[in-house]
Amino acid sequence: MPNIKVRNLDNKEVGEIQLSDDVFGVEVNTFLLHEVVRMQRNRARAGTASTKERYAVAGGGRKPYKQKGTGNARQGSLKSANHRGGGTVFGPHPRSYDFNPPKKVRRGAMKSALSLLVKEQRFFVVENFNLNEVKTTGLAKVLGTLGVNRAVLVDSRDNENLRLSARNLADHLFLPPEGLNVYDLLKHDQLVISKDAALQVQAAILAASGKGEAR
Repeated sequence: MPNIKVRNLDNKEVGEIQLSDDVFGVEVNTFLLHEVVRMQRNRARAGTASTKERYAVAGGGRKPYKQKGTGNARQGSLKSANHRGGGTVFGPHPRSYDFNPPKKVRRGAMKSALSLLVKEQRFFVVENFNLNEVKTTGLAKVLGTLGVNRAVLVDSRDNENLRLSARNLADHLFLPPEGLNVYDLLKHDQLVISKDAALQVQAAILAASGKGEAR
């Protein structure tokens, strides 16, 4: 089981936390990561692009000119795609790009993302994220002390001081444990998570995998 150093907000080591190999020490599967990131990005697509085909274009009740004698190619309707204002051939229509990989794939991708961060030493556990006030510059100073420059910050959704302090930081993102996702983990360079949140994420993944609590 990986042993991760626990630090306070002054970047001083205050202990260790033992995490489960079943969540933070699995072999990184890039295919699972790709599938889940593609799912998340597809779900963000509006899918509203729309064009009119020949049947939906107004006009075209008669031939634009006679069949023979003009020297031009014969034409039956101004609604044809080769006329200005005519219909579009095989154009896009509103659709959903959503697809839903199996739960096992989604869990495997989350485990791979977390294990990758642990393996590359981009996973930081802090004792807590107790900030005295809502202050963006204060949080930026704390993150600088911890040595992170583009991180996902994870703690309880009840931590209003952290959430409000982080919302104007362009390079950092606050997420509650239940909102942790593969795309945001891979998009950022580091993960900074409170000790309680790390245990909560671990317990949720183990429970979903049917393995119960870590031994």
